Amino acid sequence: MTQLSNEKRQIISIPIEDGLISLRGLSPKRLRFEIEYALERGSTANSFLFSQRDQLVGETKAAILIHPPGDNYANAFLTELKKSLDPNAKKLIVVIGHVNPNRVSFLHKLVDAYSEVTLICSNPGTKLLRELWHQKKPSKTTGNQEVNKNLPKLPKIHTVKDQEVISIENKYELQLIPAPTARWPGGLLVFEKNLGLLMSNKFFAAHLCTTEWAEANRSSTEEERRHYFDCLMASMSNQVDALVDRLQELDIRTIAPGHGPAIEASWRSLMNDYQRWGEGQQKSALKVILLFASAYGNTAAIADALAKGISRTGVQVQSHNCEFTPADELISTIRNADAYLIGSPTLGGHAPTPIVSALGTLLAEGDREKPVGVFGSYGWSGEALELLENKLRDGGFKFGFEPIKVKFSPNAAMIKMLEETGTLFGRNLFAVQKRNLRRTTGGLSTSKSDPKILALGRIVGSLCVLTARKGNESEELSGAMVASWVSQASFSPPGITIAVAKDRAVEALLHKGDHFTLNVLAAGRQHELMRQFLQPFPAGANRFANLQLNASPSNQPILPDALAWIEGCVKQRMECGDHWLIYAEIHHGKVLDQEGTTAVHYRRTGATY
Repeated sequence: MTQLSNEKRQIISIPIEDGLISLRGLSPKRLRFEIEYALERGSTANSFLFSQRDQLVGETKAAILIHPPGDNYANAFLTELKKSLDPNAKKLIVVIGHVNPNRVSFLHKLVDAYSEVTLICSNPGTKLLRELWHQKKPSKTTGNQEVNKNLPKLPKIHTVKDQEVISIENKYELQLIPAPTARWPGGLLVFEKNLGLLMSNKFFAAHLCTTEWAEANRSSTEEERRHYFDCLMASMSNQVDALVDRLQELDIRTIAPGHGPAIEASWRSLMNDYQRWGEGQQKSALKVILLFASAYGNTAAIADALAKGISRTGVQVQSHNCEFTPADELISTIRNADAYLIGSPTLGGHAPTPIVSALGTLLAEGDREKPVGVFGSYGWSGEALELLENKLRDGGFKFGFEPIKVKFSPNAAMIKMLEETGTLFGRNLFAVQKRNLRRTTGGLSTSKSDPKILALGRIVGSLCVLTARKGNESEELSGAMVASWVSQASFSPPGITIAVAKDRAVEALLHKGDHFTLNVLAAGRQHELMRQFLQPFPAGANRFANLQLNASPSNQPILPDALAWIEGCVKQRMECGDHWLIYAEIHHGKVLDQEGTTAVHYRRTGATY
């Protein structure tokens, strides 16, 4: 897969068929809203342009642009679009796959460039577009939402209330498919029947910067697509699963998502994976309902990070966008949830009306014995968050974590803290469930008497501390964990495998290409380091506080008191139940104490570490 090293964003034109091209925005560096979704491999923004021409008189008809990019690509995109259209073209039909402020900003410039623009949106998309068209995004100087009167007039909008078909010169048929979800209520997919081309927008995407039209094979993008699913789709698995069922009825030959390369040979496998990845969530006995509204995407980004952290523990998360969730559905989900999270932006000093309504429903229907959490973003004063917190505290609810208040958008360090907050929240739910189970069973545990589990515990491993660090000084992320499920895996090249629990914070730093250090502990000297790294850390805490560290050649943390250290680079990841099995090639290492011996971990049972 060809990736760009140049940091400059650009637009390339990829011919697909006669009269159809893909205009691909290339971003070698991640964009602001990719902080929580990307693996630092850049991204693409994929748009599709169908041109039309009357063959008899040569008159240019309105071209159809599908899934326009965000404002980050505006100047380069409009330049490339002009090259791709007739010089005198003024008419343009634009199908909008999802609506957000960044995309609306781009549409402002598009309407300035083309005098006859018609926008096609789903019903929720039209509502969002009308709300956002003249709104000025809050800034660090003004703080509050304002109306911008200098913007172009909102063009004609065609609203798709159910599936519709657009025919293009008897050659192409575009089937418009509304696909609303909590994260993208205005979702709209486009399927071209004759080519079997599904332009899937946010679904089946991957953040990866590449100039190639399609992926080479399934494994070449599997990690990026799985990571994208875990970050964005897992908390909507019921909605995603229903959509996949609908899409499998289409005669698909290629899926072209809004981000990343197209999928040609293995699209059915990817659809099956989407359903399989969501199964674990749907089968969980514990369920958290996540209620939110998000005007500019910041509160939604916080919700995504919390949901990802909770999902790592195996707890099911169900996200609901309060602006588009029916009242009866909201009541039902609140009654059946084991915990509640509610998030809101502050707009003009207030919480949005749908959040106020959802808060009232939660106060009326929620169980006070179940934990609650409040989160949100604000630009100036944050009155909405104070409202949520005060009403829930006065209502007798118990908070699972202190209210999270983020000014403007969360950065990488904040995202990591949010994920860890979600993980701790999920672990606490499981702890309560286990205590209740012990009460009902008299404290008996089947694992203590299961012969195979007892035998499994006799497998011993060396005691190590895995340390990892990535990013620059301004956005450095780091993590560590005690590891004993470690084994040499290969001679040439030298390699090891490490089992990492899905709910470990450091797991986010162990994707393909990431470096880490494995610090092997010395027998008799392991206890102090064990106490340091086995203590319960608050979310976002520095695992290396007050420790002296050395650095490996790739700047990974080395513990000077270790027996030995080895530096590895992750090459493969395999999902194994509640753990990821990491295979890494060893690039550097050193024995620090020639006389010492390796500390070994002995267990009585294979049911715990």
